[in-house]
Amino acid sequence: MTATPGTPPSQPYPPPPTARPRRNRETAQSPSARPAHAGRHAAPPRRPTALRDALTLMGLPVLVALGLSATFAGGGTRRWFGGRADSQRVEAQAAKDAAAAAFYELDTAQRDLRISIETITAVDDSPAAQRVVADFEALGGRIDEVSQRYIHAVDAHDLDRDDLTAATAGRARSELTAAKDELLRVKQELDRFGSSLGPLLGKAETQLARLAPAVERARQSLLAASNALDTVREHGLRADDLAARLAALSPELTMLNQGAGQHGVDQTLQRAERVQREAGAIRAEAERLPEKAAEIDHRLVSLRTRAQALTTRSGQVEPVLSELRRRFAAACWQDLQQVPEQAAQNVRQAELKLREAQTAREAQRWPDASSLLSTVRALLNATDEAVSAAGDRLNSLNAVQKDPQAEIDRTRFAIRDAQRLAMTGRTTPDPRHARPLDDAVARLERAIGTLEGGRHPDYWHFLTETDAVRQTVARVVAQIREERGGGH
Repeated sequence: MTATPGTPPSQPYPPPPTARPRRNRETAQSPSARPAHAGRHAAPPRRPTALRDALTLMGLPVLVALGLSATFAGGGTRRWFGGRADSQRVEAQAAKDAAAAAFYELDTAQRDLRISIETITAVDDSPAAQRVVADFEALGGRIDEVSQRYIHAVDAHDLDRDDLTAATAGRARSELTAAKDELLRVKQELDRFGSSLGPLLGKAETQLARLAPAVERARQSLLAASNALDTVREHGLRADDLAARLAALSPELTMLNQGAGQHGVDQTLQRAERVQREAGAIRAEAERLPEKAAEIDHRLVSLRTRAQALTTRSGQVEPVLSELRRRFAAACWQDLQQVPEQAAQNVRQAELKLREAQTAREAQRWPDASSLLSTVRALLNATDEAVSAAGDRLNSLNAVQKDPQAEIDRTRFAIRDAQRLAMTGRTTPDPRHARPLDDAVARLERAIGTLEGGRHPDYWHFLTETDAVRQTVARVVAQIREERGGGH
């Protein structure tokens, strides 16, 4: 809004009118330019120096004495009016003061509301926020219109003129009153508009309230990560990868320092949260680095010891295979023929990876060392399973050769238990359950038949068949329990 005419920009409210009327153009001229008949507006004549001295000796101030002299001489500085013109002047001045107050209130409300609009637009770019901006601009145009009419009314009437007539004063009062009423009406519109901004403004203020703490948390997280790296280096650990990740966050910190005014509130909040999260992860890894180094050292020793033990165990596979070949059919041991060679190869590969892991650990390439140790562990696990399989095979074949009936009874018990469950609460079994159980019975009988006749029965085939029958039965039991548990 434009400042009130005649009021200095620094004053928020126009000054009240003074009692002394404004000089006319003739009295504003220099003394040399005034006409001789200037009357009471002419300057009082200078008194002789002797008279001034005498008055001083009498104890009267010179200026007071000169003023009294001018008064007695019939001079004066104010023309006094009376009657209707003065009454209209006072009413017009009151209307001017009221209009000025309304103008100031409208200007203040507009400035406050502009701050609210800027708060919303700094956070929200939704269609609702864009409509708010457009509505505020439209109100601004309306405010400019009524402000111009008010300024025109003020400039059009000089209420301090000596020759102000009652009619002119009355016209001024009417125009100023109309301007005030318009200012008040627009102020009411502005207030209603401001009240409608509540939800948007509340959301924006909430986000702005989160901004400063979020940025500060990000900065503190970066500082903590840097301190953690310093501590790690004091223990002889370089942590080059963590230092590189921390350095990569430097541009993010620069943008945080530039503020939301340049990058937006939402983007700044997201950036602050991302920086805090990344810096926190760096700090956590740095603090865990000494523990990770100790863990890798322990794994190196443990896996090296395990590889040595598997080398010894691998040498025991060949005697086991020799006994299997001597006592059982070829089908019982043919799939184990490659175990000794594969075990030796796996151990050699594991030892090579262990040396590479040791080199990576000495270079403090922690991810590489950890990955290599995982490979070593997988190789040793596979070797352990293969070596154990040969011994387990011999034990199982010995057991079934000695007492095949124990395996048969174990499998039949599982089938009968499943059949009882399938008949519980029923007079006839559900075909979905009865069919696989009947097939399991037939499969068991066929497996038993393979043991009859022949010098070297295929005990391994028998064992795999009975194991398959028990797995089928277990699936049927699980299905029945699931259906009944679900209310079927």
